[in-house]
Amino acid sequence: MKDRFILLTGCSGGGKSTLLEALAARGFATVPEPGRRIVAEEMAGDGRALPWVDMTAFAGRAVAMARQDLDAARHLEGPVFFDRGLIDAAVALEHAGGPPLRETLGAAQVYAQEVLVVPPWPEIFAGDGERKHGFDAAEQEHWRIVEALGALGQTVREVPRVSVAERVAFVLATCGAG
Repeated sequence: MKDRFILLTGCSGGGKSTLLEALAARGFATVPEPGRRIVAEEMAGDGRALPWVDMTAFAGRAVAMARQDLDAARHLEGPVFFDRGLIDAAVALEHAGGPPLRETLGAAQVYAQEVLVVPPWPEIFAGDGERKHGFDAAEQEHWRIVEALGALGQTVREVPRVSVAERVAFVLATCGAG
């Protein structure tokens, strides 16, 4: 089952969501980034768990949402591509002073062994109302995730800085879905 769950992670603003939209347009099951969904919910609500207000609360919600996403994805057929996920949320929670990564994740490996990582790409990075941090913070987050993936024994496969169509082809070839 876990081999069907393909995690796409890496630098914030590196083109993950655009790549997932292109995969969805080709008919693949995709799961949107928990963080973006939480920010939208929080901005429509009381805003207490926004990452720039309370990172621990935000990351805790991201862990819970990522677990719900994994449960829901078990009912989907074929490969399922995740825009960030449980590992990202656990890394953020640990960085915010929460429990260690392995304590949050448990022993189970929930994604495919090979994780697709988008590198820092300053030419396409853009902040917005939901992404208030700058490129330096995004790059630091990227390296925390890459380090965590290594500590977890995941294989990191960097997605090249090429056009969206070329990235889709790379992802599908890498996952054997193309």
